[in-house]
Amino acid sequence: MAQAPRSPRRRRPTQVDIARRAGVSQATVSLVISGGAASDQIPEPTRRAVLAAADDLGYSANVAARSLKGGRNRLLGLYTFEPVFPTDQRDFYYPFLLGVEEETAAQGYDLLLFSSVTSGVDRSIYAGGANRLKIADGCVLLGRHVRRAELAALIREDFPFVFIGRREVDDGEVSYVAADYVTATSALVAELVALGHRRILHLRAPDDSEPTRDRETGYRHGIAEARLPADHVLIETLDDPADLSADRIRTLVERHGATALLVEPTEDTRLVEALEEAAHAGGLRFPDDLSLALLGDAPSWTPGLRDWTRYSLPRARMASEAVGQLIELLADPASAPRQLSVPCAFVPGDSIGPAPAAPARGARP
Repeated sequence: MAQAPRSPRRRRPTQVDIARRAGVSQATVSLVISGGAASDQIPEPTRRAVLAAADDLGYSANVAARSLKGGRNRLLGLYTFEPVFPTDQRDFYYPFLLGVEEETAAQGYDLLLFSSVTSGVDRSIYAGGANRLKIADGCVLLGRHVRRAELAALIREDFPFVFIGRREVDDGEVSYVAADYVTATSALVAELVALGHRRILHLRAPDDSEPTRDRETGYRHGIAEARLPADHVLIETLDDPADLSADRIRTLVERHGATALLVEPTEDTRLVEALEEAAHAGGLRFPDDLSLALLGDAPSWTPGLRDWTRYSLPRARMASEAVGQLIELLADPASAPRQLSVPCAFVPGDSIGPAPAAPARGARP
């Protein structure tokens, strides 16, 4: 049986077709479709005629081409400097992703998630010297281990972006929405002091990122606000939270005469798993033997996780505020960078208690 002849493939409509249908020039069609500032020069009846012709013909604009020509496509980007889907960090990143997605939709924009042409620490915004984010009108950035040079390059390009978290570069200002680690950490110190603790040991991360520095600043402010002596500022670097065994904790406590610990958590499960092991296998009782509070959230999905005393980051709100700031920057590109700190929420938990009546073994007189 002979096959029926195929119908010719329908050609995609072009701006030339729209111009013929609307009775205008192709230049006019291009201005209307691009949506850029120059399109404001087109009379409203002409604009409506062009859009109606485009709709009748089933025209679909090339989003990438529109972006390259400087038009707006109501598309926001989300770029992360680390993978956002690893199972050991899924709980940390999820509220950020949810907040960005919900606020983007509420503002009437589409969202584009940028992965990377490379992996791990080699992730880069730029490929072959070109800014890959330019397909979007602007972008929300996220991640602990950032490429400072790339942030500076985005600033030089005047590309609109907002970082979730406080970030600094040497030759420009970054728009950001950050958790107020300074106030939250200082408040935790005050909470411990009110329970009678005077020697509070702060275990910080080894890097010098802004969140780590802000936590240390908050700790120092708390000690100063409590009018404790300068030698009560007790800080140790915790290179690998997985090494925080019961013996290591006892050694640190005896070295400083500490009755309480403030620990910077990790985005993954290493710290809380080490603490659970120290309590179960190592026999440490929190808060009977030692009070302990986390300077941030632990992964809430970790099986058997106890209710640690801590403060909680407003991650969904931070993400939502970042999208709002980005849209404000798009509306007013000449405006100054926007920077916002959002309060954290204290979670009482069950891992701190009154200081012991006698000083811990090894405490200084």
